[in-house]
Amino acid sequence: MNRYPLWKYAIILFAVLVGIFYTLPNFFGEAPAVQVSAAKATVKVDTATQARVQEALKTAGIEPDAIAFEGNSIKARFSSTDTQLKAKDAIQKALIPDPADPPYIVALNLLSRTPHWLTALHAAPMYLGLDLRGGVHFMLQVDMQAALTKKAESLSGDLRTVLREKNVRHGGITRVAQTVEIRFRDMATLEAARRIITDQFAELQTVDAPDGADFKLTASIKPPSARTIQEQALKQNMVTLHNRINELGVAEPVIQQQGLDRIVVQLPGVQDTAKAKDILGRTATLEVRLVDESAEARAAESGTGAVPFGSERYLERNSQPVIVKKQVILTGENLTDAQPGFDSQTQEAAVHLSLDAKGSRIFRDITRENIGKRMAILLFEKGKGEVVTAPVIRSEIAGGRVQISGRMTTVEAADTALLLRAGSLAAPMEIIEERTIGPSLGAENIAKGFHSVAWGFLVIVAFMCVYYYMFGVFSSVALGVNLLLLVAVLSMLQATLTLPGMAAMALALGMAIDSNVLINERVREELRNGASPQAAINAGYERAWGTILDSNVTTLIAGLALLIFGSGPVRGFAVVHCIGILTSMFSAVFFSRGLVNFWYGRVKKLKTVSIGTVWRPEGGTEAAKVAEGK
Repeated sequence: MNRYPLWKYAIILFAVLVGIFYTLPNFFGEAPAVQVSAAKATVKVDTATQARVQEALKTAGIEPDAIAFEGNSIKARFSSTDTQLKAKDAIQKALIPDPADPPYIVALNLLSRTPHWLTALHAAPMYLGLDLRGGVHFMLQVDMQAALTKKAESLSGDLRTVLREKNVRHGGITRVAQTVEIRFRDMATLEAARRIITDQFAELQTVDAPDGADFKLTASIKPPSARTIQEQALKQNMVTLHNRINELGVAEPVIQQQGLDRIVVQLPGVQDTAKAKDILGRTATLEVRLVDESAEARAAESGTGAVPFGSERYLERNSQPVIVKKQVILTGENLTDAQPGFDSQTQEAAVHLSLDAKGSRIFRDITRENIGKRMAILLFEKGKGEVVTAPVIRSEIAGGRVQISGRMTTVEAADTALLLRAGSLAAPMEIIEERTIGPSLGAENIAKGFHSVAWGFLVIVAFMCVYYYMFGVFSSVALGVNLLLLVAVLSMLQATLTLPGMAAMALALGMAIDSNVLINERVREELRNGASPQAAINAGYERAWGTILDSNVTTLIAGLALLIFGSGPVRGFAVVHCIGILTSMFSAVFFSRGLVNFWYGRVKKLKTVSIGTVWRPEGGTEAAKVAEGK
């Protein structure tokens, strides 16, 4: 009746061992470290860079605990914060000769001290949130008006293309702030253009007015469309920031919308505010422009003349100047993918771009109309533009597949593709609030959270052991296993633990013991009704299961609601809360039943169980003696 088969004990043993194994990394803590990553797409971080870092540390007389090349960055770990700061200064002095144009990012970080044998088996500690680990917090304001201006600029180019395709003659298209003005010589042509705009540009509304001898049609973005554009700009900026920060190796960044035009960015573990700002600004924008082939432009390239009006001067990677027109044909917004590869003809490293439908159409038309001319592909990073390649257009290019090649290594091609995939900002942003939380404050929060969980656990254990005797001991062991499994699951999922998460962990202990209280009281009730000890144990677990399931399911529904509709700290609380419910159902019912079966199930003629005093309304003592073991 109260015996588990061997396979159930095997499951219990396996669960406990897995729990111990994945909980262990959380006890080793974190060490101060310095992280070196590239500040430009043209700069690569490799083993040669690692050797330079090691040499710089050796020259400064600093011995790192460990140094490794991981992904796209070099991470050096140290024993103390003072050594970390000295190491950062030494590395910056060696790798960044010109602070105004740094090729590398040297940032302070925190790394886990987990032994290699554990990390090799994919056992890692939980990520700690900003309130526990320290780091930087930014509030960014998105310039929504700039997003509308950028959209109006794009629409002006689209209108020019469509009117040319429809053979509608006009006297010029100009963008004025967030509107597009089109001039016509007669009213009939204006009406034809208005019909085209109404049919093909649903987001625009038009107003006409006389303009001297001509007529002017002013197209502006409709208010509902403007709101949609602003919402999309905010979302694109969030995605771009997330992609860029992830590529730089910042663990578990928090990027959330706040209000209509603000974004909150939290970077746990990053202590250097200046470097964190640099990370946020590292986004690349792709632009396709035509090269100015005029005689004035050639003179400007050779340095004997001024740059013509309507053109700009940029440098190629070999420092050769190129004069390109200001008019932008395509931008990174028309990109759907960017992958590194090789040129099929020259076998040189290249970046293969995929354009959306609109970009494919524009690129096809531009290449068809400019055969024999040069087209420049520019990469803008940190506000500085660079001509990646400026090939001659040999034929019309259709299908939406474009290739960037020329004087690139495979690493540069991979880095360029990475930055282009990360995307460009749809609208400028400004940091309006910044806050740094030091690791000492985080350590204090961890200590307080740990003490609250530990004291809560000890008080519950003391009460259960006093009130339920041996069954209280079983319940306490099950509660400890529940806490072990909860931490292990959070570590396996690489969840982020915050202060609200630790509060949920303390709450989970109280909710988990509730199931054992139900079971113990049910066993007492069966004993009070005259059942034998073995029958009382069996009936207690069987009949309490329905109540336990109902109460946990309803609580789980509330937790899922918090997880789905909440944000920030609320979601952190909900994650721990939901996982704690699931682990408590395993430990409080399955695991504790295994302990009881192992202790009492092997006794054939069980006469007493230690479950505390069973009070009888009639004042009898027989059941009490059976329960207390007297």
